Amino acid sequence: MSRTQAESVIRNIIREIAQTCSSRGPTLSETLIAFMVKAVVLDPRNHFNVDRTLTKQDVKKLIEICVNRLMDEDSPTLNTIKMQVYFDMNYTSRREFADIQQKIQQSHVQSLSRDVTDTRARSREELHHLYTKIVSYIIQRSNLGSNTDINTVRETTAALQSVFPQSELSTFMSLLKQDKEEQLQELTMIVSGIRLFNKNNSRGGEAIRNVPAVLNETLPAAVADVERELSSCQRLAWQYTALLEKIMEQDTDGLVQTHVLKHSLYNTRQHEAFLKIILADMILCAREVTRLQFDLTSRMKLVQDVVHSMSAVPTSQVFPHFTALSKLWAGLEGEMMLLSMLTNTASGLRGFVSARSLLNPDQLERLLEGEQVRSDMERCSVTAGERVVMTSDMSGCEWMFPETAVNFEEVPLQYKGVCGWTLVQKKGLIVPGNPHMGVLKHREKFYAFSSRSAAYEFASRADEFITAVTEMAKTSAELIQLLHLHQEFACVTPYAEMQSGQNLLVKAISKSDSSTQTEIHPLETNIVKSYEWNEWELRRKAIKLANLREKVTHSMQTDLSHMRRQNSTQTFLPKDAGSQTKRDGESNVPKPQVYLSGLRGQETNMMKVNLTRTMDE
Repeated sequence: MSRTQAESVIRNIIREIAQTCSSRGPTLSETLIAFMVKAVVLDPRNHFNVDRTLTKQDVKKLIEICVNRLMDEDSPTLNTIKMQVYFDMNYTSRREFADIQQKIQQSHVQSLSRDVTDTRARSREELHHLYTKIVSYIIQRSNLGSNTDINTVRETTAALQSVFPQSELSTFMSLLKQDKEEQLQELTMIVSGIRLFNKNNSRGGEAIRNVPAVLNETLPAAVADVERELSSCQRLAWQYTALLEKIMEQDTDGLVQTHVLKHSLYNTRQHEAFLKIILADMILCAREVTRLQFDLTSRMKLVQDVVHSMSAVPTSQVFPHFTALSKLWAGLEGEMMLLSMLTNTASGLRGFVSARSLLNPDQLERLLEGEQVRSDMERCSVTAGERVVMTSDMSGCEWMFPETAVNFEEVPLQYKGVCGWTLVQKKGLIVPGNPHMGVLKHREKFYAFSSRSAAYEFASRADEFITAVTEMAKTSAELIQLLHLHQEFACVTPYAEMQSGQNLLVKAISKSDSSTQTEIHPLETNIVKSYEWNEWELRRKAIKLANLREKVTHSMQTDLSHMRRQNSTQTFLPKDAGSQTKRDGESNVPKPQVYLSGLRGQETNMMKVNLTRTMDE
């Protein structure tokens, strides 16, 4: 089956499941249905094979199983999955939330900004209408009042006229569009700062909401509510853990079945994990609000001193203060919206907590009679004195300890710090590990354990335990998100990244084209700087050293350098020098020729005749 065909089949399956569930009860999101399809396919008990094409019978069976699971409202597994989907779809980190709010705010004023920057006003009436649009833009962008409030419009217009009078519209019209947008943003911050300053001096600003006072009232109450709910959730998780340990020791289900209690524990632990994230963000929000309020008060006093110390204040001195006031106030408004999002998310999670309805407090007390309910901190304190000891049979294992590792507290523990040995040996029981006892590093992942014996046994058969945890997550799909096992399931993505019809039944691609480049010298310490491969270069160096041994060092000192430093010189013997031309050159002179006559039998006198040719010829 091709990728396109698989996506089409999955979309049809999700659509049919959604229609069936909608006819029986409330409408479910496609994200929840998509993950349920993945969970059903991954569960080996359902006997689905992702390597072969789904038949009509397989599709019918898949839809039936998914509908039955989605309609089981009393299932703690379904409630946990719903909780996970709800959290990932509604929770946003601080940085992402700020970016989203900024984009939303820009989208709200985008059309109005376009009207201002694209207007080609000529007449006085058109210029006046353009100025009114600028005032509306500033009110809407600053979020300090409403455009329908006449007092807000008057205050904003008065503040704008003191900074940007209507007579300067002609200069504004001559600017480029980008420059116009930048000037609009600058005017918004300055006018907002002026209005905030006037509100602080009781000169207007009645429509501006007192954001610091609202935060001072709602923030402590929100933190207290989450802390109280987190404490109750943790107490319930500790009780369920103790009850499960008791049932497993006695090998009996008793009042409640073991698998139901185990999935209820997962539900409670997931709720606890989400509440910790929300509480950490609220505490960070409280710190940021304290800092912003302190800076706002200090800046307001500074502006007060600057304005009252001079009769005519230069714009270069006061405008930066107004801009800073606007930014600080916008920061407080952002923290208030973030707090609202966190509060709504925490409130929405309560609808998916089904563990509290499993057993009432009286039943829990009766079942736990005589049993010690230990918290996570108490469990770690029991093994505080234990430490993993390296032995000869553990030579291939790498262990990390607080005193030997840098930033030990920030090490990303696998399974979110849960003991993997306990998870396998006790059939899904979640018990936190104690990292201070020693953290095992296996295949670039880190594992913590609840006891020293558990650490030894896990380290001896690490791959077997890791595989067992993965197989356990296939039958309990909520563990994938709870223990962050997305890397072990290549075909399962986090809920926030999931889309309807996304390759749910297509086997993950395990091959890809890649390239790598090896460095010439990966380790600098292995480079021998004096190495030389050329034999003649080695000979030259040897002759040079031999020549140096026969040299005598001479030194001299002058009056200028006396008592200052030692100077020394060293020379080499002069080298033999020679020159060579390209070719030999020569000159040719006439060969001397002399003829002597009268030498043969004649008694006459001998004559000498010079037959040599002249050089001019």
